[in-house]
Amino acid sequence: MSATALPLSIRRPPLGTRGIVVLVLASAAVVSAIYLQLGTGSLVPSAPGLRAAQKFFVRALSPAVTYESEVPPGTRPLLVNALRAAGMTIVIAAAAMSLAVVVGLLLAFLASNAWWMGDLAGMRNRWLPAYGSVRIVIALMRSTHELLWAVLFLAAFGLTRTSAVLAIAIPFGGTLAKVFSEMIDEAPRDAANALRAAGASPLQVFFFGLFPRALPDITAYAFYRFECALRASAVLGFFGFPTLGYYIAASFENLQYGEVWTYLYTLFALVMSVDAWSAALRRRLVI
Repeated sequence: MSATALPLSIRRPPLGTRGIVVLVLASAAVVSAIYLQLGTGSLVPSAPGLRAAQKFFVRALSPAVTYESEVPPGTRPLLVNALRAAGMTIVIAAAAMSLAVVVGLLLAFLASNAWWMGDLAGMRNRWLPAYGSVRIVIALMRSTHELLWAVLFLAAFGLTRTSAVLAIAIPFGGTLAKVFSEMIDEAPRDAANALRAAGASPLQVFFFGLFPRALPDITAYAFYRFECALRASAVLGFFGFPTLGYYIAASFENLQYGEVWTYLYTLFALVMSVDAWSAALRRRLVI
């Protein structure tokens, strides 16, 4: 055996681990395409479809500033209506995220390895069933999309704002809990180790030594999820909630593409504003 040769038991496969993963995914894609009988013919739009798409995208250059059809007397101006719809979109998203962050932080604390099984917290593996139960709850919350939660709450409570808030808060809370717990587990342990060596209690180690180190990443991710909540709040308008999606759907159904782009640009402005706000806050936290 040469000096550079590796023993047979530790030789790596020719493709490497990443190559095998890519090969498996590509094979699964091919098998799925064959099973679903996918073809390129379905990607070619019809002539009427092309004309409709052209009309829609052309109006992106000239969004409407007034209604494109007759409206009843006393109707709010289009731009005022867009701002009111944007306000409702923000209110529902903010209420949902406020609830989701509280639930996410609580479940992240309970789902953190550093608390249940890590040496920093001083806990023992006897708490593994409780840890597993919390993880199952988080998985159940985030495994169901907010649109399905909306359908369930609509059937149970009707078209109320509470239904919209809960439909977003539950899956977002589960997602936040999972990501927050991982950020806490991956946070630097220097301060936590120092507190533990000084005789601090497990709660002090967790909340003063470990959690503050993960707080900038937690804050940044929470703002990102708020952007997602804005889009989810707008999409709930397709179910009848008075958010931007409600007016987008109504205008699109009536082929009033200029109005559609007015509401879409309003949504774009909301998301960009939140992104700029979160970027400024992240800079302050990091510095």
